[in-house]
Amino acid sequence: MLTAALYGAATAVPLVGGAAVGLRWRIPKPVLAALMAFGAGTMIAAASEELFGPAFTEVGAGLAGLGLIGGAAAYVVLSHLLDTRLGTSAVGLGLLLGAFLDGVPENTALGVSLQEGGLALLVAIAVGNTPEAIASAASLREDPALGPRRGLLLWAGVGVLLTLVTVAAHAGSDVVSPTAIAVAQAVAGGATLAVLADTLLPEAYRDGGWWIGLSTALGFWLAFVLG
Repeated sequence: MLTAALYGAATAVPLVGGAAVGLRWRIPKPVLAALMAFGAGTMIAAASEELFGPAFTEVGAGLAGLGLIGGAAAYVVLSHLLDTRLGTSAVGLGLLLGAFLDGVPENTALGVSLQEGGLALLVAIAVGNTPEAIASAASLREDPALGPRRGLLLWAGVGVLLTLVTVAAHAGSDVVSPTAIAVAQAVAGGATLAVLADTLLPEAYRDGGWWIGLSTALGFWLAFVLG
């Protein structure tokens, strides 16, 4: 249990630390765009190599595809509700929502995979979490309805929840079926892709311009090598 708690905390610390950076300092838009694009690259690698790939191998194209579309649909619908109801808060909260939606299945997979080590998945999650949290927190920092303190509390709450998910998944690893884990991974992959298409990459391109594709490629390379 201690190992699971430490691994869960290792995924949560980059979230909270990245959020603290984004809330504390005003990051120049080109730098923030580069971080967002870099995080997008790591998430692409994680979605393909650590999430959907294993799910596809375990349960096949049909069930894995349903999980993928379901995860994407969940994010798209919830993100649309944020856009229509929260206005300027939507970007930052959309990224936080994405971190939660893809984080729960990711950390579930991490908790279960601890029996086989789990280090590669841990690195992929941690590398992707930091830029995502910085970008979200930077947006929340400018939101008068939330502000730095509430923004940090939101991210800290997500970090605690993801740590608990890791511990619970590890505790139940003997009873959770490989099919359930695979479907959860596919759902996480779909949510991740939707975050990229809906929020992360459009914002990065808007603020960074034509060159941010290089940062995306670098993030993908690093996560692929480490994973």
